[in-house]
Amino acid sequence: MKFVDEATITVSAGDGGNGCLSFRREKFVPKGGPDGGDGGRGGSVYLVAVAGLNTLADFRYARDFRAPRGQGGMGRDRSGKGGADLYIDVPVGTMVFDADTGELIQDLTAPERSLLVAQGGDGGRGNTRFKSSTNRAPRKTTPGLPGESRRLRLELKVLADIGLVGLPNAGKSTLLQAISEARPKVAEYPFTTLYPQLGVVRIGLEQSFVVADIPGLIEGAAEGTGLGIQFLRHLSRTRLLLHVVDAAPLAGNADPQHALDTIESELNKYDPALAGRERWLVLNKLDLIPAEERESLVRAWTEHLSGIRPVFGVSAHTRAGCESLCFAVMQRLQEIDYGSHEPQP
Repeated sequence: MKFVDEATITVSAGDGGNGCLSFRREKFVPKGGPDGGDGGRGGSVYLVAVAGLNTLADFRYARDFRAPRGQGGMGRDRSGKGGADLYIDVPVGTMVFDADTGELIQDLTAPERSLLVAQGGDGGRGNTRFKSSTNRAPRKTTPGLPGESRRLRLELKVLADIGLVGLPNAGKSTLLQAISEARPKVAEYPFTTLYPQLGVVRIGLEQSFVVADIPGLIEGAAEGTGLGIQFLRHLSRTRLLLHVVDAAPLAGNADPQHALDTIESELNKYDPALAGRERWLVLNKLDLIPAEERESLVRAWTEHLSGIRPVFGVSAHTRAGCESLCFAVMQRLQEIDYGSHEPQP
């Protein structure tokens, strides 16, 4: 399924049913009276955050949603039936904006949370409502009120604890596959990842965290080059970024320092706050480096960064070093949760 993270829809609540004009006509009752019932309330429209969804693709073609109107009132003081409320499922992490004003209505970050987006119209009043001591046979009724209608812009930001960033073919998808049950597409050509992938990393029986892999960034991404820039919004909710760098690039590919500088530059251009998020360096593909040189390479990068950020050496292909990385990430997330340390720059 093609990943879609933005959609514009129109929601219309149901109109209220009209009030009824009616008079009693019963045998042996020489003087009847008004008995017109009220109209039913129109159905309202709600958005509901559902944990099992991770795309807005359902709204690519279904863009108009309308709740049923209320039933009109009836004689014998019978009120019309209210219109059924309409519930629309959206992924957890969906931000709901008013499409005309740009105002953020609500951020649906909790599963099963519902949001009223269009209120159904009240039902009209039947002529019984207007009976009085001076008006015994009122012929007045009121129509049902129209339901609300509005255009909404839905924007999805996936919920993940960890975000993977890096150039294309840095091995982010392979790393996600190595540490979680996710099975992203992996290949040798650029832009294998075309939309965000989520994976759950389990540490022991009760601890876990969610990792998001977005399409790789390239130089000039902030100006619209490549694919990854349109998905950077999904990193805004993460608490920690893992910057994956190819430690053994093939001829023609960016060396580790250039790869590091490129991503930092593009993050700064896109959002300085995101560039300032705590970010660890993960040197991937160590299996392609002679065994006697791996430790010294990681040590050299640690000294080069001078404690600015932790450095980990892994091989996503053989899974070497992945377990240590995951345990360190879990420990850091716990520290952030309990506020024992401030995030590193």
